[in-house]
Amino acid sequence: MISPYYYQLLVIASINVIMALSLNLVTGCAGQLALGHAAFMGIGAYTAGILTSVYHVPFAVALVAGAAVAALFGLIVGLPTLRLKGDYLAIATLGFGEIIRVAILNMGITGGPFGLRGISKHTNLTLAVAAAVLAYLTMKRLMNSRFGRALTAIREDEVAAVAMGIDATRHKVLAFVISAAWAGIAGGLFAHWFRYLHPSSFAFSASVEILSMVVLGGMESLEGPVLGAAALTYAPELLRGVSDFVSRHRMMFYGALLVIMMLVRPQGLIGSGVKGLSISKLGRIHGVVRLPQMERVTQWLTAAKQRKHLNDSSVSTDSRVVEERLAGLGMSSGTGSRGTGIGSGGGEEHAGS
Repeated sequence: MISPYYYQLLVIASINVIMALSLNLVTGCAGQLALGHAAFMGIGAYTAGILTSVYHVPFAVALVAGAAVAALFGLIVGLPTLRLKGDYLAIATLGFGEIIRVAILNMGITGGPFGLRGISKHTNLTLAVAAAVLAYLTMKRLMNSRFGRALTAIREDEVAAVAMGIDATRHKVLAFVISAAWAGIAGGLFAHWFRYLHPSSFAFSASVEILSMVVLGGMESLEGPVLGAAALTYAPELLRGVSDFVSRHRMMFYGALLVIMMLVRPQGLIGSGVKGLSISKLGRIHGVVRLPQMERVTQWLTAAKQRKHLNDSSVSTDSRVVEERLAGLGMSSGTGSRGTGIGSGGGEEHAGS
């Protein structure tokens, strides 16, 4: 049996994985810097929490409604802001996040500064992990689809993508809506696990933390946000047991670890461009985590490539050997009549003698 402490950490890590994967669709795949992603989580959390606690709506319906409302806000915000680029887009999404936080803080139905209480507990580890796996599979299909390739083209060169006929604004807005919907689902799970919501849980610092998970793990990939979310969920808790000094100043050490990581490996723990874990991608992980079996796997892959290369070159090698032997006999593989003349000449000489 898992202790309640680790059980809660696993649930929080699963929710953070959903948030990191959803943000990676916009920031990593589409290349758009968004700093208000926690606002969509707050919209989904408060929508689902109000529906279950005030209106007694079933949890599944409330969870879907929270995702729908978050997606609607993603559409409303995405249409005007995603025409912007770079720092302007970051500032616009940051302003949206602050507007949502202040609105929640001043609304009576949300509990205002006292928070929303009395939410029933429906989230468990099985549901949180299942939602995280579903989010991973969904993002994998999207990134490997035509839609995902269009987002990648927009990220690499938006002008060239538009010249090739890609509707950049439409693709970016759709990615923003999908990302907001998954953030709303994560917010609904968050609300029904802690059973209490406060506007400070969805402030700007929460958006920066989610972005840190994506950057730390490796942007433009799928395994990167998952690994980054797990690492940044457990890192502050692991620092508690090092010593009393580290425990008191664990957030300082936590920030220092992030800075060192960005200096040593700026591309993230896994790196970019990984669109699904496979045996051919294990070499990327081998550069970060040294596993005993990984050396054997790498050697096996190298030997397999060498065997394939030898098989491909065997035909040309055999033909070259034949040509060399024919040349030693004074014959050529391409002139059969010349070979016949040599043989007949030899017979006439023998007959004359």
